[in-house]
Amino acid sequence: MRIATYNVNSITARLPRLLAWLESSGTDVLCIQETKCSAEQFPHDELRELGYESAVNATGRWNGVALLSKVGLEDVTLGLPGGPDYEGVQEPRAISATCGGVRVWSVYVPNGREVEHDHYGYKLDWFRALATAIAADAAGARPFAVLGDFNVAPTDEDVYDPAVFAGLTHVTPAERAALEALRAAGLSDVFPRALKYDRPYTFWDYRMLAFPKNKGMRIDLVYGNEAFAKAVTDSYVDREERKGKGASDHAPVVVDLDLG
Repeated sequence: MRIATYNVNSITARLPRLLAWLESSGTDVLCIQETKCSAEQFPHDELRELGYESAVNATGRWNGVALLSKVGLEDVTLGLPGGPDYEGVQEPRAISATCGGVRVWSVYVPNGREVEHDHYGYKLDWFRALATAIAADAAGARPFAVLGDFNVAPTDEDVYDPAVFAGLTHVTPAERAALEALRAAGLSDVFPRALKYDRPYTFWDYRMLAFPKNKGMRIDLVYGNEAFAKAVTDSYVDREERKGKGASDHAPVVVDLDLG
């Protein structure tokens, strides 16, 4: 089974590229973030023509997550159980389902904005709720993974220049401790194994020629339980999909599993 996660930065803007990538990549299950569309606007029909069932949690603002599957889409849960509100609303940042015997979550963790901003506290609260919500699945025997845009670089090696990010969100001790809490719940970081580049970043800003200069961050992650991690045969960042006109500012992260 091939599972991937991809922050598309607007599924409407990226749809032609996404459909072409799905056809060429052989992906069975895709976790999508930042759909930037309402549930009614989501392109179920176009995806169905490629053989994908789809489920979406979206309201049409700048968030939104989805799951696509060619291997079944069962027990769908919208949202983060026990998750915090922001400005009185629980934002559409999580969706989960069982796909071909694997329990999968697609998550779009809050950005945090600035360390002094109330969005940063919301981000940490969201992480705490996520750790609680996934605890039972993480400890189970069934393969289980949380995939998505975590908006945290796990280590200094996951940013192109730690000095540039000093004092900013995405690299603070509290955010990295939130990832450690997920590991303490029984998950491990499925780090890309097939590398053509020294540092497998997943996000590059559109500005200042960040992508050609490889000034990126690894913030799109796959965290799996023991059963999931043992099944992994390969993983990689599809850097090619970040190239060219109309690309997202993120690249897909792909994981291959042998479920026996």
